[in-house]
Amino acid sequence: MATLVLPPVPPSPRDDAIALYTAFKGFGCDTSVVINVLAHRDATQRSYIQHEFRTMYSSDLLKRLSSELSGKLETAVLLWMHDPAGRDALILKQCLAAEDLESTTEVLCSRSSSQLQYLRQVYYTKFGVYLEHEIERYASGDHKKMLLAYLTIPRHEGPEVNREMAEMDAKVLYKAGEKRLGTDEKTFVQIFSERSAAHLAAVNHYYHSMYGHSLKKVLRKAMKGFGTDDTKLIRVIVTRAEIDLQYIKAEYLKKYKKTLNDAVHSETSGHYRAFLLLLLGPNQ
Repeated sequence: MATLVLPPVPPSPRDDAIALYTAFKGFGCDTSVVINVLAHRDATQRSYIQHEFRTMYSSDLLKRLSSELSGKLETAVLLWMHDPAGRDALILKQCLAAEDLESTTEVLCSRSSSQLQYLRQVYYTKFGVYLEHEIERYASGDHKKMLLAYLTIPRHEGPEVNREMAEMDAKVLYKAGEKRLGTDEKTFVQIFSERSAAHLAAVNHYYHSMYGHSLKKVLRKAMKGFGTDDTKLIRVIVTRAEIDLQYIKAEYLKKYKKTLNDAVHSETSGHYRAFLLLLLGPNQ
């Protein structure tokens, strides 16, 4: 579920382009206008606005935004303006260059099989290098195997789940993980890279009912507190705003007993705070 609040009748991309151009003109930039326009437009509308801006003013809107904004707000808005696959490609390039494998894993493992296939094409077009080769270069061991398998093996994406198979996977993972002294990584890699998201949710359910705690605990992937890791904060809010941020907000509230909006409000400030809160939608 998306959190994006769109106006009932959005202005035409042409009107939006004019509003942005006017906000840029004069002394200083009218930042409130910029974020209020852009935070209330979906990916298609943002793409049309960029096209109109180029047509009307022979100028690249992204370059203009980059020169008018600064700091964390600039980072967030520029990321928001890209189409989802182009944005993922940029994020992954930055994460890999910084050898931030935790973030690389988070991005890859929260995308569907078809999104990843498209992302691989976009990555190659943008950077002239294969995403798999980059992972080969920066990751190692079982982590590398899992990322490569996840990236390249097509997975079923439907909501249907075979219960017997899910229960069996839960048992197999228990035997491969907690029950033995070491961990049989190959089994984890295979199951996590080949099963659908719906199937893995069912596996987690069975694991919990059979062994008394969640599979996520075994994987030590429990969500850490956001703190003020702004890069992560921007990435999660911007990349999930049009997809499933409602669920993330609900999970956050359940886990930390306060809303994600309140957490963002207390950890950020200024136009940067305003922009993230607009993307987060109602405080609930």
